[in-house]
Amino acid sequence: MTAAMERTPRETAGADTARPDNVVSMRDAGPNEVSERLLASAARLSRNAMTEIDWSEPMDPTKYGCSPEWSSLYGTDYWEELTEEQRISVTRHEFASIMNIGIWFEMILQEMVIRDQYLGAYHDPEFQFALTEVADECRHSIMFAKASQKMVGTSYKPSKKVGRLGKFFKRTAKNEVAYAGILVAEEVLDVFQRGCMRDERVLPFIRTVNEIHVLEESRHMKFAREEVRESMDGVGWARRQFSALYVALGAYFIVTSLVQRKAFDDAGLDADRAVAEMKTNSHFHSMIRSSCAHLMEFLDEVGLLTRPAMHYYRKAHML
Repeated sequence: MTAAMERTPRETAGADTARPDNVVSMRDAGPNEVSERLLASAARLSRNAMTEIDWSEPMDPTKYGCSPEWSSLYGTDYWEELTEEQRISVTRHEFASIMNIGIWFEMILQEMVIRDQYLGAYHDPEFQFALTEVADECRHSIMFAKASQKMVGTSYKPSKKVGRLGKFFKRTAKNEVAYAGILVAEEVLDVFQRGCMRDERVLPFIRTVNEIHVLEESRHMKFAREEVRESMDGVGWARRQFSALYVALGAYFIVTSLVQRKAFDDAGLDADRAVAEMKTNSHFHSMIRSSCAHLMEFLDEVGLLTRPAMHYYRKAHML
């Protein structure tokens, strides 16, 4: 990450969100050194959507909620039948759904991180960055909530079953399971937002939301990778198998919950048909796989891409 604050927000986002594992000096550093660097980065580069975005500015009716190519219906027969107005509407509701599911998981994330740091070494940079991450996630959740309110005026939540599973996950996930679970959610959203944040067809305030989230989540992903590597150091076969499967199950329910059926209803589409076409949309599946490629490489590297885990990643089209 750089400290070039004089750059424009878009230039900063592009320069400061390089893939974490491509930064050799960061990867070779110890946990405290990584945390110190991330704390310094947060102090230099954190942004505030509440003041940076003019939330009262009218929306351009010709702008999408996300790049059309990232719509779950893009490339289907149904997409070809939609008018331009309908396509714009469905992308806005789809991205609102994705942001809302992001809020749900960020709330899980915050609880897991706070629990992990409870009675920690308060003088330690790792503890201090962990709380910095929680503060970031609170701001991101408010930003997503405001963006959803402005764009579609409604909220989307996971199913009751997935909601209950999320409560169980946040109470039981620890160490590598907790932080690998964080990576799963953040990596998928990160690639999606990178693909949309410079697209002039997308609403300007949504592009700014994407830039802010990509920039700040790059720090969180670096931190999570360091925590996973540290947790996996010297673990036995049984724990590795269990952790790999638990992370994969969490990933499956997160990714398959991103676009809720209600989003199609609210966009005025035939929700039954839309869901059916989304589930068989090879283009959408390929976009998910591409967004997970870096994640799969990392999980394989640390020993968390086992055969049973791969089964669930394939079911969610992540592999």
